[in-house]
Amino acid sequence: MELFDKLYDEHEKVKVRFIGFTTEHTRYDFGIVYTNMFFGKPLVVCMQTGRSTLLDPMDIEDIDNLQTLFRIPDKQQAADLAEFFKTSLPGVPFVTQYDYD
Repeated sequence: MELFDKLYDEHEKVKVRFIGFTTEHTRYDFGIVYTNMFFGKPLVVCMQTGRSTLLDPMDIEDIDNLQTLFRIPDKQQAADLAEFFKTSLPGVPFVTQYDYD
């Protein structure tokens, strides 16, 4: 008996963007992985903390969630980060990953 049931094992050439920037109060360093996996949502990795998440335009609107995900101490800093993501992440149409025939 196999120990694990493989759900997927995909190989994909992806575009990755590394960007560092500052706001009035803090510095950010992110890696953004643009992939066809995960409903087309980019994988955003904070290079300082290693925390990562999948983000789409609707996720960016939730300032409280961004604040929690990236452990940002101040709501205004989270709002500033949301503004950056609004201009840096593409709009993503909803893609159904699972086929229920």
